[in-house]
Amino acid sequence: MPELPDVEGFRRVLVSCAKGRVIRRVDVRDTGVLHGVDARRLRDALEGRRFTEPERHGKWLLAHTGGPTLLLHFGMTGRLLCAGPDDAVQAHDRVLFDLGGDRRFRYRDQRKLQGLWLADDDSAVARLLDRQGPDALAVDREDFEAALCARRGHIKTALTDQSVLAGLGNLLADEILWRAGLHPGTRAADLTESERRHLYTQMRRTLRSAVTAGCVPPRDSWLTGHRDDPDPACPRCGTHLRRTRQAGRGTVWCPRCQPDGG
Repeated sequence: MPELPDVEGFRRVLVSCAKGRVIRRVDVRDTGVLHGVDARRLRDALEGRRFTEPERHGKWLLAHTGGPTLLLHFGMTGRLLCAGPDDAVQAHDRVLFDLGGDRRFRYRDQRKLQGLWLADDDSAVARLLDRQGPDALAVDREDFEAALCARRGHIKTALTDQSVLAGLGNLLADEILWRAGLHPGTRAADLTESERRHLYTQMRRTLRSAVTAGCVPPRDSWLTGHRDDPDPACPRCGTHLRRTRQAGRGTVWCPRCQPDGG
């Protein structure tokens, strides 16, 4: 599932592939990924426009044009790709953008759980993102701590709640909590000031490494690198990893490194 580092990677794809280029043609192959806009209106709004500097907020990518903004959300299986004019269109390529010359970019998504929105102006962008919390990569420590103090539920649930903090998904939340030595079932409001500060530090470090990699990397030294092993063990202490579900999400942790204090 694309999380903040993946979407930051897609932002870079958009910069390298499309920034400064005129949208010659918008080819909607599947209207099922369009939200609040039909194919004709999307074409009329974007064709002839030029992509400017894109932004990312959490898991959302904002493709600005100096007029309307195209907002993309990648759900479970979405991707953004730069393609050449002769590259074959794949079955899951839902919307294609012809930028002239040798540049095309494509929104590809197998399961179509999210998709594309169109905002006519900045106020429309703000309305679409109204329920998003601060971006996890940009939030300062004070706002981060305040957001956690206001939550009554488990820390894992708080970290993956996009209205609390935008950008963290299941893999990142488990990785950050493991690095911080916090059990995922710990109540967010029960964290001490020291624990909140340590959690913020580990979140920043994890995000910086993951953004550089363009994903949550399955490195041997990371929890992510072992969570899907047949007999997963903690890369720090070798203890057998535990699994459970929280709010419908598969959760993995080390009982030794992340003891349950409750």
